[in-house]
Amino acid sequence: MTALAGLARVGVLGLGLSGRAAVRWLRARGLEVVAFDDRPEALEAAAALGARPGGQDELEGLDLLVVSPGVPAGGVRVHPLVQAARRRGIPLTVDVQLFRDAEPARPFIGVTGTNGKSTTTALVAHLLRRAGRPAEALGNIGRPVLDTALERDAVAVVELSSFQLELVRQLRPDVAVWTNLEPDHLDRHGSLEAYIAAKRRLFRGLSPGAPVVVAVDDPPSRALARELAAAGMAVVTVAVTEASAHVRVVAGQLYEQGVRVADLRGPATLRGSHNHQNAALAYAAVRALGLAPQEAVLGLFDFPGLPHRMCEIARIGRVRFVDDSKATNPAAAARSLACFEAIHWIAGGRPKPGGFAALRRFAPRIRALYAIGEAAPELVATFRDLIPAHHSDTLERAVREAHAGARRDPAPTPVVLLAPACASFDQFRDYAARGRAFAALVRTLATQEETAP
Repeated sequence: MTALAGLARVGVLGLGLSGRAAVRWLRARGLEVVAFDDRPEALEAAAALGARPGGQDELEGLDLLVVSPGVPAGGVRVHPLVQAARRRGIPLTVDVQLFRDAEPARPFIGVTGTNGKSTTTALVAHLLRRAGRPAEALGNIGRPVLDTALERDAVAVVELSSFQLELVRQLRPDVAVWTNLEPDHLDRHGSLEAYIAAKRRLFRGLSPGAPVVVAVDDPPSRALARELAAAGMAVVTVAVTEASAHVRVVAGQLYEQGVRVADLRGPATLRGSHNHQNAALAYAAVRALGLAPQEAVLGLFDFPGLPHRMCEIARIGRVRFVDDSKATNPAAAARSLACFEAIHWIAGGRPKPGGFAALRRFAPRIRALYAIGEAAPELVATFRDLIPAHHSDTLERAVREAHAGARRDPAPTPVVLLAPACASFDQFRDYAARGRAFAALVRTLATQEETAP
């Protein structure tokens, strides 16, 4: 019996990267596909892949509806087609569940949490490859699981967002990894409890003794580790602040069960305590998959990092420019702000619930704030009693103003830091587009500096 046994007509709702990959994958297996999207151009692209564009009346007769992660299937604003499918009793699924059902024997590492998922996912795959095991980083990291031809024995290392997990039945990963938990995406899930519940679906169907790697530096994650251990899981705890954990980072040194295994202070791509947590999680994950300690650490020292995550993109004179556009919530921005001094901070975009007061403690590190987008008024109001806070509005203006401020800064190496603490969707398609725009603006500044008389 295959994952698609008994199916003839399958719908795909949402035709972004993962939706188009699902259309191709289903059509390659001989199924009729009906495609749904609010954008006419997306429907045209799906038709070119062999799908039939559909409206709400086309739900009748579907055997299954594959819902793309960007389409709300739970929480406070469920998509109307999802509601209609549920009323009709049409089963709902997501691409990663199709992938796992189709390849249940493939080695599979699932990574979820709030922050650090992408870096941890990429680093796990890198550590495995450096140890001689084929592996691919897939899922929310930007490579749809249904759009990649894997080697027969390759490990699928899959980043899983709460959006993907809310429709997962059970994935049964060989190793489940939990990075941390902070409030996020509450506008979609409706409450912190619903957000956590979506994340916890990663652990559905795990058998007693299954390896689970949990970073226990925040209270909800510590509670989760205790609960999973009580249920019989083989929990490996990871910490950068906790006194007791199986894998720890202390003063930049990585320890397993009290034995030092690596110095994390060298790699520039693993700067900061949040990246030390990512490194410890990745190390623990590959150890749980069977790598020896000496194999597991090989890739820590040449990990290339990921775009838009604490990337130094240029230096203009004394001024460093750092792109952390992936810091899309205050907790992620806090990790970035903790890594630098003399910061000229560019922040803003579409705010998430909870405000920015938790970031006030970083004011001694920040020379000035340059606020952009919808969140600019709230950011300025939150910080203006502590630091110069400018309502720059646009990223272009913020980069110019931050550069001018940094040039006047007497610090040896002032930093212009893009760490938005907000989603990008008010001014940019996604965080990557925002990061690319920042890099382009910095390159223009550098060219102007070089050609100035």
